[in-house]
Amino acid sequence: MFQVVLYRPEIPPNTGNVIRMCANTGATLHLIHPLGFSMDDARLRRAGLDYREYADVTEHPDLDAFLETSHPGRLFALSGSGSRWHTGCDFRGGDAFLFGPESVGLDNRVLTHEAVTDVLRIPMLPQRRSLNLANSVAIVLFEAWRQLDFPGGV
Repeated sequence: MFQVVLYRPEIPPNTGNVIRMCANTGATLHLIHPLGFSMDDARLRRAGLDYREYADVTEHPDLDAFLETSHPGRLFALSGSGSRWHTGCDFRGGDAFLFGPESVGLDNRVLTHEAVTDVLRIPMLPQRRSLNLANSVAIVLFEAWRQLDFPGGV
């Protein structure tokens, strides 16, 4: 299935919502440190409800550690500076989707990392800064899962 990668997430309820989403889609969630919260944070638990036990969540000290242990098929970074829409890509099982911290997104060093296959964007109206992190993950993850005809879904 797919891998969702949150690079230095800052807001616990966003990560809790992504945990719930990964549990319900079969995606693996990778959290790249530092995190802006503790994994014991009540807001994280409240947003994730009781789905943590169903989610495959792995923490990594940095992006390189994630790459060394997870070996994603392809790594797509999501950014407002992306060259094409997320719908313009044919996704495959094993693909990973990399999202940046809520306050600043992915920095240029990460966007140009040799492991990044492509930088994709979610369409928005002009003069808008960003979408909520959990919503962005949902948009991309469900598009990728839809392209594969929702394997395992009921």
